[in-house]
Amino acid sequence: MKRILGLAVLSVALVLVSFRPDYTIDDIALAMRSGNINQLSRYLDTRVDIALPEKSDTYSKSQAEMIIRDFFNTNVVRNFLVRHKGENSGLEFCIGVLQTRNGDYRTTLFIKQKGDRLLLQELRFQSVQ
Repeated sequence: MKRILGLAVLSVALVLVSFRPDYTIDDIALAMRSGNINQLSRYLDTRVDIALPEKSDTYSKSQAEMIIRDFFNTNVVRNFLVRHKGENSGLEFCIGVLQTRNGDYRTTLFIKQKGDRLLLQELRFQSVQ
């Protein structure tokens, strides 16, 4: 009886572990820290809201890649410091400071789990004066 119960608990544990996402919000923050759009693009959803100091809109994944690439080329990333992480109504978020050669940007990332993946839904960059 103990053996059957042990196998049942092990089976349930394996099933639960298999539903966790392959990556975490920390992986997305690491991609931000590198300033590498190729690394960051794997976390973008099919539609992404992007707010920059000079413009704000919703973009397809390919458009979002171009917008972020241009932003990173104009503002060469030196570091990304995570200040706060949390969850609200099924969305995970991360607030940090993107340090660039042209100044610092308060950056907010909103991530939503879709199936077994965490996908970046929204990025906000606000200039820090």
